[in-house]
Amino acid sequence: MSESEMKLTPNGTNVFGTPWLDFSKVALPGVGRELTERGLARAREGCEKIKAASEEMTEALRETYSSNARCTTDYGLKVFEISNANVASALDFFVHLFGSKSATDVYTLSAAQARKAFDTASDQNKELWALAQKLATETSEPIRKHFTRVLHQGGG
Repeated sequence: MSESEMKLTPNGTNVFGTPWLDFSKVALPGVGRELTERGLARAREGCEKIKAASEEMTEALRETYSSNARCTTDYGLKVFEISNANVASALDFFVHLFGSKSATDVYTLSAAQARKAFDTASDQNKELWALAQKLATETSEPIRKHFTRVLHQGGG
C-alpha cells in the first residue's frame, strides 16, 4: 500500500473507512505530570541503588585485593622458607654422606634422610595447604559480605 493511500480523507477516516484516533482532544489534567514525576522518582531511586551497589562492590574488590596481596606474600615467603630448609637439609645430608666410612653408614644415612624428607614434606604441605585455605577464605569473604549487603539493599 502506498503512502498516498494511507492519507486522511476529508471525513476524518483513513482509506479503509475507520476513524483515526485523536488523543489531542483527551485532556487528563495533572495525570501526565504525575506519571512523569513518578517515573523520574523511580529512575532516580534505581540510579541511587546502582550507585550504592557499585560503591559496595568497589570496596569489596579493594578489600579483596589487599587481603589477596597479603596472603599471597605470606604464601610466597613460606615457599622460600621451605626451599631454604630443604636445601640446607640436602647439603647437611651430603656432608654426612661424604663423611661416611662404609656402605652400611651410607644406607643408614640414606634411610634416615628419606624418612626425614618425607616427614618434612608432609609438614610443609600442611603449612602450604593452611596458607592456601586462608588465601581462599580471606579473598572470598569481602566479596561475599559486600555482595550479601548489596542484595539486601536491592531487595529492601
